[in-house]
Amino acid sequence: MNWKGVFPAITTKFHSDGSLDMDLFFKNIDFQLECGVHGFILGGTLGESSVLSQEEKITLTRETVNYLDGKVPVILNIAEGATKDALFWAAKAEELGAEGLMLLPPMRYAADAREVVTYFKAVANSTKLPIMIYNNPTDYKTLVTIDMFAELVECENIESVKESTRDISNVTRMRNRFGDRFKILCGVDTLAMEELVMGADGWVAGLVCAFPKETVAIFNLVNEGKYDEAREIYRWFIPLLELDIHPKLVQYIKLAEQHCGIGSEYVRAPRLTLIGEERERVEKIITEGLAKRPKL
Repeated sequence: MNWKGVFPAITTKFHSDGSLDMDLFFKNIDFQLECGVHGFILGGTLGESSVLSQEEKITLTRETVNYLDGKVPVILNIAEGATKDALFWAAKAEELGAEGLMLLPPMRYAADAREVVTYFKAVANSTKLPIMIYNNPTDYKTLVTIDMFAELVECENIESVKESTRDISNVTRMRNRFGDRFKILCGVDTLAMEELVMGADGWVAGLVCAFPKETVAIFNLVNEGKYDEAREIYRWFIPLLELDIHPKLVQYIKLAEQHCGIGSEYVRAPRLTLIGEERERVEKIITEGLAKRPKL
């Protein structure tokens, strides 16, 4: 598994009646492929995994794998409360042809370090698929510490980390402790350029769902050492990227996709589409960004 590059945490598209809109989903995927993304992550927070049925997750995974037909890898997110459920999804992902897993600590239970490491090892030892650990203590309340990663080294298929601790220096700490043993992907849009400059291998991105060309351009320019050019795009992008670090990131990013013509704002309850002052404020950010969009 090549964990280097831009990996969209893809949104799940719905019709107004709440059913899956696979045509619009693949329209978005096609555009992102044209812009040069390196893989797709299904069933994350942006994918509204918590409100998808088991059958819908299976359908979404199977159809995406078949549609992409090996062009870029499909990575399935696992965010479960029970170890047996995580093991089920690891096996199902392998069966459906996914090429990797993104794995969160146990949900809905504040597990301690021993429990989290045991959980991660149980999933890793059950599958041949490569795994990216999602380290996001801000949103999910569990910090995967450097010492915990030291225990996970023995699981060869735990290959990477989605670094969302909000501490840029964690990239350096991981490199100092483990060298290149774990690939590091930034998971916070507003810290992406900073972490890439500090040596992160990739970017698990949110606003890429609406703005893939700019996201990929920043990644490529940083990798080419063209920091001034990357910084110019990044400064334009920051007001939009801040939509990714809000509890309503799903509604915000889906509204941006709609304005860009590659998505819709439809979400599943309990989420509701935006109204009133909040909608006006978010649309102002999006429309101003589109008006000032850099020519690449």
